[in-house]
Amino acid sequence: MKLAAFSGSLIDYSIHEAMGICAELGFNGIEIACREPHLSPETSLPRVREMKTIADGYGLSIPALAGYMGHFSTSGDEDCAVAYDQFMGLLERAVMLNSEMLRIFQGGPNAFLAEDYHYAKAAHWIQKCAEEARAAGKRIVLEIHNQSLVETTDSALRLLDLIGEDHVGVIHDAGNMYITDTDYGEESVRQLGSRLFHVHIKDEQRIGQVGEPGTFKNLTRHGEEFFLQCRLGEGEVDHSGLLRGLRQQQYQGWLTLECAAPYPPKERLAYDLLVIKKWLQEAEVPE
Repeated sequence: MKLAAFSGSLIDYSIHEAMGICAELGFNGIEIACREPHLSPETSLPRVREMKTIADGYGLSIPALAGYMGHFSTSGDEDCAVAYDQFMGLLERAVMLNSEMLRIFQGGPNAFLAEDYHYAKAAHWIQKCAEEARAAGKRIVLEIHNQSLVETTDSALRLLDLIGEDHVGVIHDAGNMYITDTDYGEESVRQLGSRLFHVHIKDEQRIGQVGEPGTFKNLTRHGEEFFLQCRLGEGEVDHSGLLRGLRQQQYQGWLTLECAAPYPPKERLAYDLLVIKKWLQEAEVPE
């Protein structure tokens, strides 16, 4: 398996500086957060070419562009058309950066609150994006994310079945699935099977209240809950089942570390990298 850092964890740095940090720490790649100051659908093409040159110089792959556009399920047609245009802008940049995958955010509400029409509308617009992605030789990924249509493996498969495109898959995110309080271990990997395209790694824990750095609140099926972002191994997300499942499925893709714990960015990324390498060795997962 190959290890990437999420550039959003280094958003206080320029994308050039973030790439340098990733290379210095020993990552194989960098997954770029598609918001400034790193990248956006409006980033000039000369600047994108410069990014590719710098990544190549560091020996870094760019496996995915983490787009924030979409929200098709709850947006009006005019806003959906704008999001589609943003997707097309990022798709052009994905080709230039040789990024295999492009993330679209499917939108909400929480899967347990969603109606059939939410899934149908998201599927309609993602199908339109998928047609263009296929023509460009790229894959679309939908992140399993709390407070979205895709909160669990079941809701992910429901939307994927409606989309009906084999080059549209999911990002498994145990941290997000912990928040949702759904299975994120071996069985989740088995259920997703070939539709699991990418993996995000982070840690969190439930807490009593928000207010301190790194804390946030989310609506879950249990009501409004509070969470703390943690470094790997310091929260309550047990990644052992996920890693066993990936080994059993012979997953050969990327793991992206996207820690947002309240520590200096470079320090927390270096810490998580050491931890995930240790876990991979213990799980007998080849890097």
